[in-house]
Amino acid sequence: MTRERLAGVARAALGGGRRLEAVERVAGGSKKGVYRLVMDDATTAIAYLWDDAENYWPAAEGDGDLADPLAHGLGLDLFEAAHARLDALAVRVPALRLVDRHGDHGPAGLAVVEDVPGENLERLLARDPRAAAPVLARLGEALDAMRHHRAPAYGKVALVEKGLTSRGTSCEDVVLGHALRDLAEAAARDPRVAAARDRLEARLLGLSAAVRPRPAAFSLVHGELGPDHVLVDADGSPVLVDIEGALYFDVEWEHVFLRIRLGDHYAPLAADGLDEDRLALYTLAQRLSLTAGPLRLLDGDFPNRAAMAGIAEHNLRQALDLVRA
Repeated sequence: MTRERLAGVARAALGGGRRLEAVERVAGGSKKGVYRLVMDDATTAIAYLWDDAENYWPAAEGDGDLADPLAHGLGLDLFEAAHARLDALAVRVPALRLVDRHGDHGPAGLAVVEDVPGENLERLLARDPRAAAPVLARLGEALDAMRHHRAPAYGKVALVEKGLTSRGTSCEDVVLGHALRDLAEAAARDPRVAAARDRLEARLLGLSAAVRPRPAAFSLVHGELGPDHVLVDADGSPVLVDIEGALYFDVEWEHVFLRIRLGDHYAPLAADGLDEDRLALYTLAQRLSLTAGPLRLLDGDFPNRAAMAGIAEHNLRQALDLVRA
């Protein structure tokens, strides 16, 4: 966006009498533009912009398919629905300052939210794990509230809460389908995956067959809740961001991702009663997703290439370890 348009957005979101002094692009976003708006009185806010020009991901079949629970969460509608649901559960998310769905202040699909200053949970854990302990405890409380908020159907929050139906016959069916596609994509890009493709596919099918049906009651999950998606506010409360992909799904999907991303720091977030067969299937599926996704992102012009290549390499090795004789 031009600085002039962002100046108009800032005035509308933060009130008159202030002038936009600086615009800072916030690093890390791969599907939307994230900009810090700094006013001349030091007031700040964050602008989210969903636009094709802000999306680093190369186009792929199924992108933006609302009926696919695991498709990339893109767009203002998904953000608004997830924000409203999490806020209603008293799960901390950045406060909304402005929503522009009609292009009144530039391209349609824009929101301005509270700027939460300070570091995210990932940096806090690296700097001072002891100081991060109460944040993890509060995050565990938020996850517990989300886990116990159930829906009778799975899918993106925006879809389920409108009474619409997602693709697939079960969460495990959806996960298996995605995992097989991720396996094919990764095999096309890395010869090590290609050499192990038959073993990985057989392992996925075997793990899927072991999953037993259970009553249809699906928990609210973030979907990609790594410590980089948890900000820490001035009161030490965790603040969830990048929430567009929030969905109703098996809670095991969330906890596999948390285990992968938090490693030794996961224990305070552990939940009782998780299904071990689902955990096993979802672990391999997410390792393949975290291999294929970054490799596909590297087909485009994503700037932080070394970090993304490192994510792909780490998860590729972890996936291969799961089928190593």
